Amino acid sequence: MTEGTTTSAAAEGVDTLSRLEQEGEIAADYLEGLLDIADLDGDIDMDVEADRAAVSIISDASGRDLQKLVGRDGEVLEALQELTRLAVHRETGDRSRLMLDIAGYRAKKRAELSELGAKAAAEVRSSGESVKLKPMTPFERKVVHDAVKAAGLRSESEGEEPQRFVVVLPA
Repeated sequence: MTEGTTTSAAAEGVDTLSRLEQEGEIAADYLEGLLDIADLDGDIDMDVEADRAAVSIISDASGRDLQKLVGRDGEVLEALQELTRLAVHRETGDRSRLMLDIAGYRAKKRAELSELGAKAAAEVRSSGESVKLKPMTPFERKVVHDAVKAAGLRSESEGEEPQRFVVVLPA
């Protein structure tokens, strides 16, 4: 690798980081407006995780009001994430892979799904038989795939949305 290539790769990394930070700022502005309209209290936290902008709405209080923005099984959260991605797309012209978390819902869900993936991998390892899990959202499947991979096994997604599910395979 030449010095010019190294410099351009570093510049590309800085460009990517600044683009993701810009996505986070646009998303934060959009979400602050939404919180104002809904008359809900919450603080916005922005970060960059795994090559995507991550925005969280957190509350100092019990977070009860924010649960309205999560909805049953995270349905409202998923819809808000898509709306926020569209707001970012409108401003930047680029498709966004932004992740939205509200009141720690996704973080908690990620921990539960990681445990589910590890348990399924342990079951497959002991039985030698593949295990099919219940249908999941793309976010949920990704977390389970990562947990299965970390356990040293393989997994695949099967089926059609919204009934797409993970199958954990023996080694």
